[in-house]
Amino acid sequence: MSERLPGFSTLAVHAGAQPDPTTGARATPIYQTTSFVFNDADHAASLFGLQAFGNIYTRIGNPTNAVLEERVAALEGGTAALAVASGHAAQVVVLQQLLQPGDEFIAARKLYGGSINQFSHAFKSFGWNVVWADPDDVASFERAVTPRTKAIFIESIANPAGSITDIEAISTVARKAGVPLIVDNTLASPYLIRPIDHGADIVVHSLTKFLGGHGNSIGGIIVDAGTFDWSTGGKYPMLSEPRPEYHGIRLQETFGNFAFAIACRVLGLRDLGPALSPFNAFMILTGIETLPLRMQKHCDNAKAVAEFLASHPAVSSVNYAGLASDKYNQLARKYAPKGAGAVFTFSLKGGYDSGVNLVSKLQLFSHLANVGDTRSLVIHPASTTHSQLDDAAKIKSGAGPDVVRLSIGIEDKEDLIADLEQALNA
Repeated sequence: MSERLPGFSTLAVHAGAQPDPTTGARATPIYQTTSFVFNDADHAASLFGLQAFGNIYTRIGNPTNAVLEERVAALEGGTAALAVASGHAAQVVVLQQLLQPGDEFIAARKLYGGSINQFSHAFKSFGWNVVWADPDDVASFERAVTPRTKAIFIESIANPAGSITDIEAISTVARKAGVPLIVDNTLASPYLIRPIDHGADIVVHSLTKFLGGHGNSIGGIIVDAGTFDWSTGGKYPMLSEPRPEYHGIRLQETFGNFAFAIACRVLGLRDLGPALSPFNAFMILTGIETLPLRMQKHCDNAKAVAEFLASHPAVSSVNYAGLASDKYNQLARKYAPKGAGAVFTFSLKGGYDSGVNLVSKLQLFSHLANVGDTRSLVIHPASTTHSQLDDAAKIKSGAGPDVVRLSIGIEDKEDLIADLEQALNA
């Protein structure tokens, strides 16, 4: 009899975890320690020289974090993963392995406002230059490619509008350009979309959102698909050239299809230092165990709320790919057949002031800057998460002055609709 591959829900509970060998504890323990004892001098030397795997210092790796990394890698279909302190930290660590000063990366214009700000401003300090492309126009990615291009970055489901990105089409552009495709899969989670199945080479998440799911812990993760040849054309010396800090090891040669995850750990996390707390790793692991149950409820509720809003006279438009009338509905059917996610936007006829007023009148929805919580959340992006952008850029990113963003939780949908109705009527 052939060995059965575990299903998604089984992996969400069990991947990476075993009963603790010392105590028999079934839940993954929190290894709340800074460092780990070596067996002897030779063992220590082999760990520091990348000749053996093991624990050295929690800034570089920790057994609790290792379970989280293996679990998310299994759920995404990757070869290895690295957990870090936040989603933003994941983006810094990824691009540090790929870009030298003066290099470029192409990014979809429809992104989380914090990522737009990070790419446009903070990364300039490193000499990394972003070139923007339109995710609705795949040819714009092709036009943006130059000899300095080292990566393409997109979101599977774009924040805040909830639009679906054509991953396969943009992957084709990346392959032609000889650069890796990085996909932020935060809003979809691997329950809805597995970008590696559609051509992604690297997947990143804010673990803070749907994977953790309870609004109690910040974290990020990098998943290596193991699909990219880092030696091609000498574009990626961090992986293909001898590393002087590790006695001349070439990471691609030594570690093969998980070399990128190793590079992120031993060249990025080690030196930049955005380590994830083992306690946060434990909390996020606990959240992942219920990911399939939560995500389906999130999506079912979101569709019901979107249908209600689409029929309300105060609402001028609803951007939710799960609606049959939405421009992204066909892409949603292709990439996310179980549901189009739980984050979407709608526009009010009264413009900016109506958006601000609506947020203040909602009672069950929490007004805060997060998504992916069990609780339903609301924000007016133009006055908050996207406020640093001018009006033209806000509109291009899907966060115009009249736009309100919802993150639909797992409450009873009737209560969510009632809260929106009283606020809209007021």
